[in-house]
Amino acid sequence: MSTDAALARFQALLRIPTISRQDESEVEWEQFDLFLSQLQELFPLVHRRLDREVISGYSLLFRWPGRSSAEPSVLMGHYDVVAATDVGWKHPPFAAELSGKADEQLLWGRGTLDDKGAVVAILEAVEYQLESGLQPAQDIYLCFGHDEETSGTGAKAIADLFEHRGIRPALVLDEGGAIVEGAFPGVAAPVAVVGVTEKGSTILRLVVDQQGGHASTPPRLSATARLARAIVRLNDRPFPASFNPVTLEMVRTLGVHATGLIGVLFRNVGFTRLLLLPIFGRRGDELNAMIRTTQAVTMLEAGQAVNALAERATATVNVRVAVGSTTKDAVRHVTKAIADEKVRVEVTHAGEPSPVSLVSGISWELVRTTIEKVYPGTIVTPYVQNGATDSRHFTGISRGVYRFSPFELTTEERETLHAKNERIHVATYLRGIDFYKAMIASL
Repeated sequence: MSTDAALARFQALLRIPTISRQDESEVEWEQFDLFLSQLQELFPLVHRRLDREVISGYSLLFRWPGRSSAEPSVLMGHYDVVAATDVGWKHPPFAAELSGKADEQLLWGRGTLDDKGAVVAILEAVEYQLESGLQPAQDIYLCFGHDEETSGTGAKAIADLFEHRGIRPALVLDEGGAIVEGAFPGVAAPVAVVGVTEKGSTILRLVVDQQGGHASTPPRLSATARLARAIVRLNDRPFPASFNPVTLEMVRTLGVHATGLIGVLFRNVGFTRLLLLPIFGRRGDELNAMIRTTQAVTMLEAGQAVNALAERATATVNVRVAVGSTTKDAVRHVTKAIADEKVRVEVTHAGEPSPVSLVSGISWELVRTTIEKVYPGTIVTPYVQNGATDSRHFTGISRGVYRFSPFELTTEERETLHAKNERIHVATYLRGIDFYKAMIASL
């Protein structure tokens, strides 16, 4: 495989703005058509030798027949991306421009990390193995969703189709954790965090309805002011912190490699958890999110005119429900934190945490040993995926659902997910292809 050619293929696909939107009437479906057409041109063996189905209009399902169909595997990702404008970007988000040289060469663009990087790396690996004449021992399915960033209907339809056909994958590997350094106190080695479950994704709406009127004679507490007060109260009252069993297992795993006092606390987490909770809470947003349900106000709406009081003010609250908790618990906490009966709390979407996959057995060991082979010296640990993925739809048909993107990412790079200046090191992307090659050879 020519690395220059592989990079050029990735750039070509990044330049297609496959932006998914909540209102599907606003989606530029011609861009999705172009993307699927480009895939056929860029990966001809995948399209000639694998069985291909288009599900829900734009999601893709490929089947690579193995010598057996008893224990199939699924490699999955999504090719839709969130919207991006040029504002604040060092390089235009859909230009797929390069900067730097050698190991510091970067590829910039929306989708480099979330999630075209994984999708295209999988296709590169499959194309390579097909050209090499490989036939897998078990069937391999490739599932690429088209609307993960909004509703995930494509992946759900594929999972439903699997269930209808009686296909129960031994292994499902989707986007998720990555290889990180410096993310955990006291641990110097790189850590591959593999999601064995994920938080629930619940959407709440705070609603204030009250009398409007002329803006020149406002009441002491207008609808917008009441809503603002509710938001501040909620922000000042975070959800309680606790360790769930998966995070406890992660801490124990890291404790073997941690040094100093942190190492002692990690290795004895059964006794020291109350001491560790405030440390996690203070050591950055990622660690804080691991120990509690989180909430973020993402959208506000109020008013119809500059000189009229709003008669309705609303706030959308994105809640990520911790493993061991429920949407019902979240609503109870939010209602109590706001402490205002005139602010109504509505559940617009309830998403509960996913079941916990096995952290032992053939499928887990395959993921672990492949990571250790391609990234020597890396610690592999289970963890709770904070964000939602399409793989949640497969948890009803598989105990081996794992969330891991095989890319080495800095904290700064991870912070570009759904933000400006999303980018990936070229060397990191190429190594991700090597991971999928090794994974496929073992399936």
